[in-house]
This record gives sequence, structure tokens and C-alpha cells, in this order.
Amino acid sequence: MILSVTHEATLGGAALALALMAVLGYAVAAWPRDSKASAAALVLAWGLHAVVLALDVSGVGAGGGARLGFGPVLSLTVWLVLAVHALESRLAPLPAVRRWLALMGAAVVLLAWAFPGESRTLSSPWAPLHWIMGVASYALFGAAVLHAGMLDSAERQMRRGAGAAGTGPLGMPLLRLERLTFRFVEAGFVVLTLTLLVGVLTAQEWRWAHKTVFSVLGWAVFAGLLIGRWQRGWRGRQATRWLYAGSGLLLLAYVGTRFVFEVLLGRSAY
Repeated sequence: MILSVTHEATLGGAALALALMAVLGYAVAAWPRDSKASAAALVLAWGLHAVVLALDVSGVGAGGGARLGFGPVLSLTVWLVLAVHALESRLAPLPAVRRWLALMGAAVVLLAWAFPGESRTLSSPWAPLHWIMGVASYALFGAAVLHAGMLDSAERQMRRGAGAAGTGPLGMPLLRLERLTFRFVEAGFVVLTLTLLVGVLTAQEWRWAHKTVFSVLGWAVFAGLLIGRWQRGWRGRQATRWLYAGSGLLLLAYVGTRFVFEVLLGRSAY
């Protein structure tokens, strides 16, 4: 028993050390003076972040069992958005976006360490699939929001006459950036739909909990956005506002609900 506690304490200390190293890497990546050093630091921090996530979610050092608190979920979502950014940065460097994402990465690593959630055994063999698809939909919509922000920024610059006509921050035409944004929305909608279906089909007892209500509302907003775009040609701010609203509801569905229960009320969400 004593050896087990000592082993868990050692693993917990190692996880904290890796988390602090990841935060330091993200802090260097957010420093704007040396682009090569900051880009390398971002890659290193992203790798350390992956290890920290594996330890967080698996519950290593905390008695075993999966830890699915709002902190690790938000941390994994940002990590996946950073992965999308890493792929796109091969096309064109985006120092401003990299700085913001690095700051977000540092924040969510600290948040996951401070609020890891409680360890719990999985209630269903389908639970890991449901959870992974849910986080994947978070990440896809997060990437869509990131691109929508760049799209809105480019349109504002064009109105002020401060940017090249028809060109976005990625150095690509605005129409292509807009199509890329909605590719993420479409992919996220498909994954979210599958997530809800798996949840309905595998739930032992269906109930309209906070997470379910916000998830369905978010799904409805995204469905309305895609229908409006396909049938009425919604573009620009009209489309991005729907995207922001749906993403906000989806964020409240899991992260917001668990934050209220775990932090404000001090009890399990389930």
C-alpha cells in the first residue's frame, strides 16, 4: 500500500513537471522576437502537452481510471486545434495566430492540472468512442471558429482598405478561406451527429441533462447554419455569428456544465 502511494506520488510529480515544461515552452512560443525559436518551442510544447494529456486522461498518479473533467477536455480540444494550425503553418506562417494559440495552450495545461476531474470507471464499452468523437467535434468546430475569426478580421481590414483585396491572413483568397472554414463546420457537424447518435443508442437511461440539452441546441444551430448556407447562401458575418453561437452552446454542453458542477458546486456532474 505504501509503495503504491509512493509510486502514484512520483508519477504525479513527474506529470506536474512535464506540465510546467509544456507551459514554459508555450510561453517561449508566444514570445514574438525570434520566429524560428518560437516555432520550435511551439512544437516542443505541443509534444509535451500530448504526454501530459495522456497522463491526465488516463488518471496515472491519481489511482487509475479515466479522468474526464472539464480541464482535460478543454486541454485536449486546444491541443487538437494546435495540430490543425501546425499543418496549416506549412502553407503560410501566422505569428499572431501562433502567439494566441500558444497562450491558450499554456492556459489549458494549467487549467487541466488545477481541475483534472475525478477518476471514474467507464460505464459502457462505447463510452470511449462517444467521448473521443465528442472531443473531435469540439476540435473541428474550434478550428472553424479560428478560421472564422481570421475571415472576419480580413473582411474588416478590407473595409478599412488596409489589406490586399480578396486575400485572407493565410495568403489565400477570402472565398477559399471561407470554404475551408465551412469544411471544418461540415466535418464537425457530421462527427457531432454521430456522437449524439452513439449517446442515444448506448445510454442505459435517457434523460435530458444539461449536457444533452446544450448539445442538441448546438446541433440545431449548426444544422440551421448549414441549411442557411446551402439554400440561402449565407456568408460573412451572418454565417460566422451562427458559428460562434453554436460553438458557444457546444462549449456549455460539456465544459460549461462540468465547470459548474466540479468547481462551483463541488460535486460530480453525474
